[in-house]
Amino acid sequence: MHAVLDRPHTPSLRECPPLQNGDHLDAVEFMRRYEAHDLRSDPLRAELINGIVYIMTPAHFESHGATDSLLQTWLGVYASYAPRVKHAINATVKLNCRDTVQPDGLLWDMRGSQARLNADDYLEGAPELIVETSASSASYDSREKLESYLRAGVCEYIIWRTLDCELDWFALQNGEYVRLPLDDQGVIRSRHFPGLWLNVRAVLVENRKEVLRTLDGGMSAGGLK
Repeated sequence: MHAVLDRPHTPSLRECPPLQNGDHLDAVEFMRRYEAHDLRSDPLRAELINGIVYIMTPAHFESHGATDSLLQTWLGVYASYAPRVKHAINATVKLNCRDTVQPDGLLWDMRGSQARLNADDYLEGAPELIVETSASSASYDSREKLESYLRAGVCEYIIWRTLDCELDWFALQNGEYVRLPLDDQGVIRSRHFPGLWLNVRAVLVENRKEVLRTLDGGMSAGGLK
């Protein structure tokens, strides 16, 4: 008599339809379909913004990949010195029941944060700072996602619009986002993270050495070095 081996059940399309651009779902159903997707054979990046599914398109090298790496280096260096601050890239964040996002980068301040790491290794709630690299102000990073981050209570939101050659740094103030101004040296300083200084003029011309030099000065002034 031969033993019958139990085979793992693979959900049918009827049981678990694939994610489609424009689907209206809640966060639970979005994650169920996302996790059922075979990412090994078909890489997929998708987000849920205000209950609507957005399938993310392939990213260009110069206008996204190379430029985004500059901001991620900046965040990573800061997190290396800041106690109990974690930097993550392309991590899924479950903001609330209608918004599940995968931002380019984030800083999570674990000291009394409104966000927490759940049992499935996803961040739940709003991290303190989110960074997106986007092509232009016409993108949903500048519109729908900005509203999503505001609604969730993300303290600070940076968006680098590479084709517009502009960078906006928003800070939460009285329930609204306000743009933080540049100082005389073209630098913006975080309101939440001491010493997190960004030389915007250097960013826009992709002067990595000057970006890191300014950050080093900020961390020294903030007592991190």
